[in-house]
Amino acid sequence: MKSSRVIRTAATAVLAGGALIGTSVAASADSPRETVHALFLLTDNAGANSVLSYTRASDATVAYAGSYATGGLGASATGAVADPLASQGGLALINGGSTLIAVNPGSDTVSVFEVDGTHLRLVQQVSSGGAFPTSVTSYGNLVTVLDAGGAGAVAEFRLRDGRLHPLRDQVRSLGLTNTTIPNFLQAPGQVGYTPDGRHLVVTTKLSTNSYEVFSVGDDGQLGASPVVTSAANAVPFAFNFDAAGHLVAVEASTSSVSTYTVNADGSLTLLGSVSDGAKALCWISSSNGYFFGDNAGSGSVSSFTESSSGAPTLVNASAALAHPGTTDSTVSPDGQTLYVESGGSGALDVFSIGANGALTPVESVLNLPVAAEGIVAS
Repeated sequence: MKSSRVIRTAATAVLAGGALIGTSVAASADSPRETVHALFLLTDNAGANSVLSYTRASDATVAYAGSYATGGLGASATGAVADPLASQGGLALINGGSTLIAVNPGSDTVSVFEVDGTHLRLVQQVSSGGAFPTSVTSYGNLVTVLDAGGAGAVAEFRLRDGRLHPLRDQVRSLGLTNTTIPNFLQAPGQVGYTPDGRHLVVTTKLSTNSYEVFSVGDDGQLGASPVVTSAANAVPFAFNFDAAGHLVAVEASTSSVSTYTVNADGSLTLLGSVSDGAKALCWISSSNGYFFGDNAGSGSVSSFTESSSGAPTLVNASAALAHPGTTDSTVSPDGQTLYVESGGSGALDVFSIGANGALTPVESVLNLPVAAEGIVAS
């Protein structure tokens, strides 16, 4: 673990005239590949969307491994500056980490990749079931895509043999009144299954300042309509879950973390809410009982934990400083490293996570595509 941040540039993936220069790195079919840990970032490039691949070393540093075209197009929500998707979950590693799904909001599609370490193989590009897809979630072999445009929708698929198959009559409207390319504050922010797979949660941000929760049947069937609960604070953006299955959500208007019990009927019961006093807390990730919130307007990361009752408590309002325009983040599967995108700066900030949730800078990688959003680690 390093005590000070090392700043370097992504020399093999630089920007020129707004376009990413780089080629896919592919090994021959019979060449041996050792087991490696990877980090994937979505460029959301409007001309040609792609996924950037990095090797994650044991010291948490990353090394560029390749760029893989999704076959679709990126797009930006109206008014977005640092976060074109205005969402959490634009990339999803599923199926035990062997499948990567990426959204293509400019094409109204999602792309499915086969994962082999840092190597990706495009398997499929399929309609997202609606307009402007921005977030993906999975439970078992069920996969749901959030379409943020227009009325908004969730579309459910089943993963079989590495490909997505849309489930019949499993597109549900969110009942919103957005334009086809939504405003970044009005667009729904995330979709996610509860840990027990019984419910599907969607944040609506400023559209209705609420959480929409669909029931999920034993056969994967979604309830006909959602149960709607108003957020404790305006602009519910993104969420995670704690070990007890409580919803741990960030609500951007007050830069707050709020926790809720997800009841059997889909309603939510507020357990508590706390603000970090920063600006635009919009994304959240977790590790071993600690939660890390990314403050886009402050260029910082805040840390939180929970009381025995499940109420959130602020640990450190400025647990780490990142580059301006802090957006999406992810934690390594072992819980030891936090990777934070700063879409407003074209930077990736890397932090080690201590046993007490403290964040220690490891390195910053610069010259990434500005406004890239969507990140996962294997």
